[in-house]
Amino acid sequence: MKTTYSRTFLTATVVLLLALLMVGIFLRALLDDYLTDNAFDRLKQDAQVISDLAVAYYAEDTVSSMDFLINLDIAGQVSEADAVICDGQGQIILCSEDPLGCDHQGLAVGQDYLNKVLSTGSSADTGVIQGLYEDNRFVYGMPIRLSDGKVLGIVIVSQPVTATKAVLHKMTDLFILLSVLVVLVSVLIIGFFVNKQSNPLRHMAKTARAFGHGELDARVEIHDDYTQEVSELALAFNNMASSLQKSEYQRQEFVANVSHELKTPMTTIGGYIDGILDGTIPPEKARHYMQIVSDETKRLSRLVRSMLDISQLQTEAGIPEEKKTRFDLEEAAGQVLITFEQKINSKGVEVEVEMPEHPVFTFANQDYVTQVIYNLLDNAVKFCPTGGTLGVRIREGGSKAYISIYNDGETIPPEELPLVFDRFHKIDKSRSQNRDGWGLGLYIVKTIVCSHGENISVSSRNGRTEFTFTMPLVI
Repeated sequence: MKTTYSRTFLTATVVLLLALLMVGIFLRALLDDYLTDNAFDRLKQDAQVISDLAVAYYAEDTVSSMDFLINLDIAGQVSEADAVICDGQGQIILCSEDPLGCDHQGLAVGQDYLNKVLSTGSSADTGVIQGLYEDNRFVYGMPIRLSDGKVLGIVIVSQPVTATKAVLHKMTDLFILLSVLVVLVSVLIIGFFVNKQSNPLRHMAKTARAFGHGELDARVEIHDDYTQEVSELALAFNNMASSLQKSEYQRQEFVANVSHELKTPMTTIGGYIDGILDGTIPPEKARHYMQIVSDETKRLSRLVRSMLDISQLQTEAGIPEEKKTRFDLEEAAGQVLITFEQKINSKGVEVEVEMPEHPVFTFANQDYVTQVIYNLLDNAVKFCPTGGTLGVRIREGGSKAYISIYNDGETIPPEELPLVFDRFHKIDKSRSQNRDGWGLGLYIVKTIVCSHGENISVSSRNGRTEFTFTMPLVI
């Protein structure tokens, strides 16, 4: 398996090598053109000098002055080029290798080449001069003309290509050497920085493995030298880990709470059934204890229904539009309030209702909203003291409808308010003393409201507790 380090290192190295290769090819081509042009420029200058010398020492159509021969020899030695002078028919009459007598004298250049030099005024070529030189050469030819335009012949100046190529090879070798050094230094630098960039990823992978093995407090340390992307990734990982840790703790707490809540009724049911079966409970009391068993069974059934409701809401992750309808909140609240008439009257509770005189319509799941109102009213009636006050208020504000349910009673401590919507949370710490609920009612309420994309809040002060939730207001 390729690591990020190896892939990044290999990619950077290949890119560097390709860049150096392209630069090397480009520079070699430029250098080759420069050296070639420079060689022809020098040959042109030499040819021009020799042509001018020939014209200066011309006498009676012959070039025989000893001064000219000496100058020709000096010019050839200084320029390090070979020069030959041909007459108008292309016959070689003088050579810089030995002006007094050379093996090349008497030879002739091709008529085509002679015509080319005379017609164009010059000729720059690269190749082999057959009969004169066997090696590859830069060759420059120029006619020797008098001031009246008469052509005495041509001068051909040449030098071996190997001298220029030797310079090119030396420059190439130097470039290769420098490239090797650059690659070595770059590899070290790239390796250092790639390794530095890979370390945070390896650390995150190590932390993820530790988290996966149950170390829920494992987190990635974020350092100042991390890049922005790595820092964001580490921060996202830590946030995810914190969320998963919280979820795991909630799951553990949920299992513990469910186990605790189930233990008492299951023990009660089992004990009473065993007592009836083995005769410990006399027959005349069997009906009384069977009623207790029935009540406990119903409580367990309510717990299962509540858990199913919560599971369904959390699975849907929001109320689908097709399950929403337009209905009147005032009518829904009034119908729920009527169901508590007997309990309200038995406690002598005074009911305050504050609603607009016109219908207040919303677009939501009517069954779920009714359940929210029912659960809140159930708590309000349960915790309202005898002769106390209970109220339902609906008001409009902007695009929202605000539904408030309040009751008199003990003030909820401020530190308890953020916890009232938690699963299995009860204000009364002696959980087994409150046999009327499981501590899931308000958790279901908040889950339903949040599933609609709305909010719910609670306040408790001066002996009055009030729950307020919102729903969308429609026409």
